Amino acid sequence: MEKIKIGKITSPVGLKGEVKIISYSDDPERFEMLDSVYAQMRKQRNTDTDAGAKEAGYQELLIENVRYKGSGVILKLEGIDDRNASERARGMELFMDAADLPELEQGQFYVRDIVGFEVRTSAGEVIGTLKDVLTNTAQDVYVVSRTDAESKAAVPRDIMIPGVPEFIRSVDTENKVITVELPEGLMEL
Repeated sequence: MEKIKIGKITSPVGLKGEVKIISYSDDPERFEMLDSVYAQMRKQRNTDTDAGAKEAGYQELLIENVRYKGSGVILKLEGIDDRNASERARGMELFMDAADLPELEQGQFYVRDIVGFEVRTSAGEVIGTLKDVLTNTAQDVYVVSRTDAESKAAVPRDIMIPGVPEFIRSVDTENKVITVELPEGLMEL
């Protein structure tokens, strides 16, 4: 089952095993909709063989409680029951099953579904490939990776396009093409 990264444990909270989470989701209540999360286990050195590090896996952790402090998410996870355990969990990435993602309305997309799409102007000029969509800003920002042939710079650079209807004209999921209208002067930088 495919896993989707939704957060990271940043620090312990109190003495009873609660942990503070940086949420990567645009829905601050994402954790309330889940019964469990998956923690990516750190790679461990295999001392019995010369095979090197064991592959990191996932451990399912039941969510016992979700609360908020300011804009932060505080979780109580099964098996993390004291300050020492929450200290050891610091830095763990948290994931959910892709099957648990809610259905989106028409015209909405998960970033993971459109990364890799070709980005073109409304005149048909290929600009590059969608590398990422930054969602932790006031408005989404589409990060487009250019190739050498597309960039006048000695080193290709990414183009940042505001994710608003004025600039993002359409997303064609069938043909994997995003059509944009670039702000004046953006390509000359």
